[in-house]
Amino acid sequence: MTGARPAPEEHDDTPVRGPVEGAAGPAAGHWRPPRGPVVCVGETMAAMAPAPPDSLDDTESLRLSVAGAESNVAVYLADLGLPVSWVSALGDDALGRRVRAAVARAGVDVSGVRTDPARPTGLLLKEPGAAGTRVHYYRRGSAASALGPDVLDDERFGGAALLHLTGVTPALSPSCRALVERALRTPPARRTHAVSFDVNHRPALWPPDTAAAVLRDLADRADIAFVGLDEAQDLWGAGLTATDVRRLLSGPRVLVVKDGGRSATAFTGQGACTVPALATEVVEPVGAGDAFAAGFLAGLWRGTDLTRALRLGHITAASALKVVGDHGPLPDEDTVGAMLSLTEQDWCRAPVS
Repeated sequence: MTGARPAPEEHDDTPVRGPVEGAAGPAAGHWRPPRGPVVCVGETMAAMAPAPPDSLDDTESLRLSVAGAESNVAVYLADLGLPVSWVSALGDDALGRRVRAAVARAGVDVSGVRTDPARPTGLLLKEPGAAGTRVHYYRRGSAASALGPDVLDDERFGGAALLHLTGVTPALSPSCRALVERALRTPPARRTHAVSFDVNHRPALWPPDTAAAVLRDLADRADIAFVGLDEAQDLWGAGLTATDVRRLLSGPRVLVVKDGGRSATAFTGQGACTVPALATEVVEPVGAGDAFAAGFLAGLWRGTDLTRALRLGHITAASALKVVGDHGPLPDEDTVGAMLSLTEQDWCRAPVS
């Protein structure tokens, strides 16, 4: 566990347009971010994987796609009708051009993505197996790893309602960590936009015994934080419950603790709300957490209650669970609307078609 959160730096260089606190209005019931553009910041890589049911050992070919936690969220937010930008850096190479085009085709604004002539686009390789999918990263020295705090000077942040970050970014390099720390430096009541932070712990990216303290501190500074119960237990204590995690992360206005394929709980100043997950056939779990975050954020952004926001998170996550890549098609709008309106009993029995 970490100690007390350090005080904000005396000289805060994040511009302040006005506090986010009053965006929801006094009768909202729970805090929610203001409506407006969303900006997602972080690395996206080219991804290679064998087509099911082949293994990496015996496949004759590999499928090329794109993968990145923050762009996954951006793509699903675009699917759900939100105005969203993805800000990052890519190499001046074929993989970078492919990544940029794929994210843009999904309806995400990529005009803030830099091209780095000196560094390559990151690459990951998926290795499916009986015990799950292993992911091998080839991202050291990538274009995105050179991102720094100056990214936040981009004009998109001046008009943003919500900034989404993950715990992957601060693990990439000291400059990337400084980027996230600057984004979370301003106290919530003085921020010009809300900040969402998904813990997204990737043990292979962190030096030994460093992730727990850093990720707890960063998550506790966010307005909205996401963490899986399993990763919280790995980071901060094997016996933790969702309520224990809330005690550790008391800072966020909204904390969502995801308990795998069982349920998700949203904690706010008004209490806790738990919604069971949908019964879904799992082809591959990679990307489902990002999809859940996008669905939940879209629900908050639309002004729905926490139950519907959590349901939309589960619906969106299910679309990712059913495909090999990180992004699967959502049900049509009428189906989603009907599922959001189900009684609690019917929701618990509803499969995702």
